[in-house]
Amino acid sequence: MGYAQADKRIQILHLVGRHGSISQAARAAGVSYKAAWQAIHTLTNLAGEPLVDSSVGGAGGGGARLTPAGQRLLAAAEQLDAARRGVLARVNGADSPALAGPRTSMRNHLRASVVALQSDGARDPMVRVSLALAGGGALASLITRESAELLGLSPGLAVLALCKATAVRVQAPDGAVPAAATNGLPGRVQRVARGVQRDEVVVTVADDMQLVGFAARPNRLRAGSRAQAWVDETAVVLALAG
Repeated sequence: MGYAQADKRIQILHLVGRHGSISQAARAAGVSYKAAWQAIHTLTNLAGEPLVDSSVGGAGGGGARLTPAGQRLLAAAEQLDAARRGVLARVNGADSPALAGPRTSMRNHLRASVVALQSDGARDPMVRVSLALAGGGALASLITRESAELLGLSPGLAVLALCKATAVRVQAPDGAVPAAATNGLPGRVQRVARGVQRDEVVVTVADDMQLVGFAARPNRLRAGSRAQAWVDETAVVLALAG
């Protein structure tokens, strides 16, 4: 569960409770009806019990009310948000990046900002998000239109680009481009952990950010050598920063 200011799902749940309508909550949040339902479904899956009791039909699109579980979730979100803001105010300096990020098994967290959002029209369910990495370099992420709406993505927005280490292929700069790779990040090997069929490689990219990936054996990668990291844009997950 995120905190309200950075998690539109919580905002939508709050608006459902305020307006008594999922369609009105979607309009107030500035997202589509489909995206609002996706937000509610996601939160319900995480909570393990219904958060909204809705009735379909009627001139206003049906009514909806929060269940006791939904009310408890909102109260917990408000308390977590207050606690989080208090901690960050004490830890972060005025000019320092936030020392907090999503808790996830993904090892790669890269600071970036949104450059542009592209799709093949309003009916296209996918959106390609072009990103500028904080230390230089570019990256792209392919996500659903509803996810882009719920994150409130727009040019200039600070985000975290996440990806699993197993989705990153590292090789020498002169190697062939992998068939399923659309993002190429040049860098320099920081360290290599040798394995049986593949090596785990830490590469410094975009000035000073580290990217963890794997290189097939045999390879010529050594600490200090130049390398190219590849990752498919469908494997890049976006999270709001700060």
